Amino acid sequence: MLMKRLLSRENLWKALKQVEKNKGSHGVDGMSVESLREHIREHWTSIRSSIEDGTYTPMPVRRVEIPKPNGGIRLLGIPTVFDRFVQQAIAQILIPLFDPFFSDCSYGFRPGKRGHDAVRKAKGYIEEGHRWVVDLDLEKFFDQVNHDKLMGLLAKRVPDKQILKLIRKYLQSGVMINGLKVANEHGVPQGGPLSPLLSNVMLDILDKELENRGHKFVRYADDCNVYVRTRKAGERVKQSITQFIEQQLRLKVNQEKSAVDRPWKRKFLGFSFTSNFQPKIRVAKESIKRAKEKIKEITSRSKPLTIEQRIEQLNVFLVGWVNYFSLADTPTSFQQMDEWLRRRLRMCLWKQWKKPKTKIKRLISLGIPKEKAYEWGNTRKKYWRIACSPILHRTLDLAYWRGLGLKSIKARYDWIRQT
Repeated sequence: MLMKRLLSRENLWKALKQVEKNKGSHGVDGMSVESLREHIREHWTSIRSSIEDGTYTPMPVRRVEIPKPNGGIRLLGIPTVFDRFVQQAIAQILIPLFDPFFSDCSYGFRPGKRGHDAVRKAKGYIEEGHRWVVDLDLEKFFDQVNHDKLMGLLAKRVPDKQILKLIRKYLQSGVMINGLKVANEHGVPQGGPLSPLLSNVMLDILDKELENRGHKFVRYADDCNVYVRTRKAGERVKQSITQFIEQQLRLKVNQEKSAVDRPWKRKFLGFSFTSNFQPKIRVAKESIKRAKEKIKEITSRSKPLTIEQRIEQLNVFLVGWVNYFSLADTPTSFQQMDEWLRRRLRMCLWKQWKKPKTKIKRLISLGIPKEKAYEWGNTRKKYWRIACSPILHRTLDLAYWRGLGLKSIKARYDWIRQT
């Protein structure tokens, strides 16, 4: 029985370690991940009995609003830490039942697959001559999933009714908003370990339909791109697939965000492509813009941080950013961001020196002749302008910032590409 496997020591231990590894915020009960083990020790016997006899009731999820980069709000539902533990245990026994039957063109939240694989697959389609893309945007997908439709799909491969009943309870656990529990009659709350699998189960119908029609496509969660040879074919595919999604899946396609366009004019998982005959993967303009906004936040002149603290925060952000976007074949954007970042830091340091006499003293200590140091120390040029001046380029050069511990974006990109 699946329930026996769900409650096995091996499965529960694996789930516990995964939840602790993921960390994450608290749910409506306020319990932290660090308190989970002790909670299980104290209450597991009674909770296990309630799960086995079907009386266990999950707590509502905590509503969290996350601003989207392009405007709007993404609604997350954060389950309690213990419910995340149970959901993780359920997901671990269901993934082997479903994942082998998913499409090879589905890449989101699957073992052994990642977003980079999806981008490489898309590049391959473009190289084959499919130089138009049908970019489909599912409107509020995680909020619109039909529970009955989803449960029917789960029942085809999950024979244990107790497990199905528990999953439905999680779907209908409700949302806590301003201290009041609000029922949810549809949707899969984003934020729990079970939601990625459930979304793939739901959208596997779309994958199979696209495969049956012989389309070239890639899907990562609710991001789906279909690659075709002509605009006319793209318009036809967009219309027919939209009709299928809305009638068969009971979901809605956002017509404003969906489009038939050239791949290099759209973005996919933060990347885009060049328009060359042999296309290259590049960082999408929107992704560079968001990264610069984050860097601007850290290097804001009004932020009361030392230069060392700024560099520490920048390193944490940039290492993860470069690790992800190192898939891009275009090193120029990394070089340009490196130069722009150092200019931001020169601006911060120039302001930090404040008084002309301090600026003069610092410039002299960095090897500038007294006359030049006096001239530049008393300049009335704006901070951003002086940050690009020859005098600061010579003194606050690459070696200077390396000595303070700043990690080079371009150097890390080159190192990742070579390994």
